Amino acid sequence: MDLDFQDPETIQPASTLISTTPEEERMTTNTSQSAPVARAVGASGATALERHSAEVLKVSTRSRPSAVAGAIAGVIRDSGMAEVQSIGAGATNQAIKAVAIARSYLSEEGVDIICTPSFIDVLIDDDERTAIRLLVERRA
Repeated sequence: MDLDFQDPETIQPASTLISTTPEEERMTTNTSQSAPVARAVGASGATALERHSAEVLKVSTRSRPSAVAGAIAGVIRDSGMAEVQSIGAGATNQAIKAVAIARSYLSEEGVDIICTPSFIDVLIDDDERTAIRLLVERRA
């Protein structure tokens, strides 16, 4: 299930993301048209297949970092791995802040996380776009 951030108080399923750019809106409004078209740069073999099953959180420039951080922390608690995707500088800024905040939330419980950034190509309305992919995992 993809999670996106619409209302400041709630986390909604995909297709409810508030976006400031048409690309971000198209990335999340119709999930059937927004799919990775290539493996993330630097990913290889079984690791790439295993990591693809992580929960995908799509972040926009208007996403509240604390809300995204709470979602990241929740997914890490449940499955140990979360994937955060963003397109554009503003969205990537919010995503990075959210990972830092999530790390502080989880450190209170004795959980340490690592973040592996990469590029991923996504298909949005038959147009290939490059997104930033942050793979967040429990530190082993």
